[in-house]
Amino acid sequence: MEPVVIGLTGGIACGKSTVAKILKRLGAAVIDADREAKRLLTPHGPVWKKLVEQFGAEILNPDQSINRRRLGNMVFGNAQLLAKLNAITHPGVMELIARKIQRYKEGGRWPAIVLDAPLLYEAGADKLADVVWVVAVDRKTQIDRLMKRDNIGYEQALQRIEAQMPLEEKIARADAVIYNNGTRRQTRETVLQLWQQYVENSAGKDENIN
Repeated sequence: MEPVVIGLTGGIACGKSTVAKILKRLGAAVIDADREAKRLLTPHGPVWKKLVEQFGAEILNPDQSINRRRLGNMVFGNAQLLAKLNAITHPGVMELIARKIQRYKEGGRWPAIVLDAPLLYEAGADKLADVVWVVAVDRKTQIDRLMKRDNIGYEQALQRIEAQMPLEEKIARADAVIYNNGTRRQTRETVLQLWQQYVENSAGKDENIN
């Protein structure tokens, strides 16, 4: 039986990591797109060289690793620089993720493979998924959670939210939406329902076909 590939995304501070943990406990293999992106940044590797060439040595830590926060601040709010950063990093990340999905499929141990990616749509990684689930909260909750999580002010939180693809657009493009405004138990119940619908029912259909 072919595992279902679930693209998991959402707005910043909406609780995507919480949903990914629930899915992992249900037996899914989880691929963290941010972690895969970090693997590309090995000092003196091809992507590292392109980034230093484009953004300068000031993005480096003393140990020559890339300071992701400094790089992020540099491109934040600058669409042109962000596009350059994405053009350098996204193709490599997509390749790593595609290879990992294939390895998990060949392993045959998982009913579902979850691609946990904040920039799923922006990177075009939704093409690697069979279905896309978006984790969402209302704007006020999102701002409050982000301020608390990152210890920042209201204006900063708003800037970070508005720098992303609008949550409404992600919701419109998704196959399913997990509204994470309530308790953790309510979120878990929603995830369980989707798991049954997209993973368990899908497995049942495959068995009936065979």
